[in-house]
Amino acid sequence: MATCRGLDVSVYQATQDWTTWKTKGAVFAFAKASEGQTSRDSRFTTHITGIKTAGLIPGAYHFAWPNQDPAREAANYIAAVKPYAGAGFCHWLDLERYSDGRNYRGRTAKQINEWVTTWLAAVRTAFPGQRVGVYTSADDIAAGHVPAGVPLWYPAYPGSAVDTYPEAEARAQPKPAGRAPMIWQFTSTPASGPRTDLNICYLSAADLRAWAAGTEEDDVALTTDEINKIAEASAKKVLTLDAIAAPADAPDIKTNATWQLQSYIKDIDARVRAIQAQEAGQSAAIAALAKLVGSGVDTAQVVATVQTAIADAVVHVSVDVTGPSAT
Repeated sequence: MATCRGLDVSVYQATQDWTTWKTKGAVFAFAKASEGQTSRDSRFTTHITGIKTAGLIPGAYHFAWPNQDPAREAANYIAAVKPYAGAGFCHWLDLERYSDGRNYRGRTAKQINEWVTTWLAAVRTAFPGQRVGVYTSADDIAAGHVPAGVPLWYPAYPGSAVDTYPEAEARAQPKPAGRAPMIWQFTSTPASGPRTDLNICYLSAADLRAWAAGTEEDDVALTTDEINKIAEASAKKVLTLDAIAAPADAPDIKTNATWQLQSYIKDIDARVRAIQAQEAGQSAAIAALAKLVGSGVDTAQVVATVQTAIADAVVHVSVDVTGPSAT
């Protein structure tokens, strides 16, 4: 699987030599912008300016307090990043519980999910066409805190066994609660250099740039339940045999794959029903013959009885051949 490298920083990291990071293979970098309803990261401006100047894919994140007002928190983040956000800029909600639970206190899983949905919607509205995702843990994902279909940035630290980019790239992509994250933050204590969060993205550098620019669809893994719902809806659309009408913009069924497939299925259904009718007629004829054997009834009467039985069976196993034809 193609990957590319990146890192993220906050007030806890000093000013970085972003050009050197780029030389070492970094493609993207994200910086903390804000937290809660009013707090701002004091080094955000320095970090994000350096990231953009070096030509890395830029992004910012906001540390969430789901027991506060999501509109005010979104407004705090939007104001912090607005001078720097533009085409190709990524926005992330950092959804993680403090060890003492103070930022989750008093909220149910459903309420947290609704809070996240509200925050994401506000940021998308403020920055149309720009990417918005969620940084969160396996526990939060399993608890249902993250809406379906949202790009995920996932932290999980295997320890010294994975504290370099090559080691992370050699590992299988993590699948917390069955969802495949776009980005894996694999260490905050790299094997060399100062304490810094290192990440790999499960897209090539070119694909990540295209995604950030909005020219490539989200590569987001769906849950089994989501896949089943999509499959069920698709099957109903294709396989429904009642009230099929030709698309107004495609009178020729050969130009519409769904219409053509439905027509073919309708024809097969009619043929199957016809075979069922014939089989029922044959069974009725055999039953009639069995009753007449040895009864002394003449041949003409036997033939008449068999014909009546077959005709009656065909009538009762009707064949509905109305609707479109594949020919």
